[in-house]
Amino acid sequence: MLRIVFLLLLLGNAGYYMWSHGYLAGMGLAPELQSEPQRLQEQIRPDALVLQQPDAVQAPADEPAKTAEPEAPAVDDSAPPAAAESKSDGKPEAATAVAREIKDAKDAKDAKDTKDAKTAIKEPEACYQANGIEEAQADSIRRALAGRPKGDWELVANHQGGRWMVYMGKFPDAEFMDRKRGELRLMNIDFDRAGGSFEPGLSLGRFSTEEAAQRQLATFARQGVRTARVVQERPDVTTYALRLPKATPSMRNEVAALAGKNLVPKALQACTK
Repeated sequence: MLRIVFLLLLLGNAGYYMWSHGYLAGMGLAPELQSEPQRLQEQIRPDALVLQQPDAVQAPADEPAKTAEPEAPAVDDSAPPAAAESKSDGKPEAATAVAREIKDAKDAKDAKDTKDAKTAIKEPEACYQANGIEEAQADSIRRALAGRPKGDWELVANHQGGRWMVYMGKFPDAEFMDRKRGELRLMNIDFDRAGGSFEPGLSLGRFSTEEAAQRQLATFARQGVRTARVVQERPDVTTYALRLPKATPSMRNEVAALAGKNLVPKALQACTK
């Protein structure tokens, strides 16, 4: 009996399995398909659908949310009111002080970084000098550079004494000068061209003092020279040299701008060793 019941159950399960999976559809035995594909095409932005948790759902409008009233903090009757107010008022001041300290530290760091950057970009230094500056120009340069440190520049004076010459001339023409040359050769007296504004003429010697020129003139007179005389070829002259011992390119440009027309263009040249 049990064997028959078992076989019936096995046959029933096999038949249900074949029916539910469509194996008997050819015999007209198949479950009805519950499918409506047109509804999927009618959906609008299904990706915007968000499922909310039950506790995140907003309460209905007719039931206003109940807000819990905060409990009043316990007041210590033993502490004086002034002390409590002092502690409360001190918090903003402490925060302001901390913010100020942070700002000061940041400003100090920025200033140090700027100084380090300037120190890193250091221009090369070299000695430069401008020569042949006259007295009036030197005075103007002194006033123009008065604001700069004394170690940055200096004016070096160069005194050049006068020069005197035993001179014969001016001759009326070249033929007359050639005749005088012949006379001097017969007397064994050396001569050369006078030069400059003394042409046409002859120089019988140049001397650093007038006294020396006069003594030589007296010697020539004893040898028979009658038309020579002593003239000052060059007066005493004091010139200056502007010296920049440690000049950077920017310093040279600044000094040239301050000196202005008292320095000719490109007057500053590298110092000679």
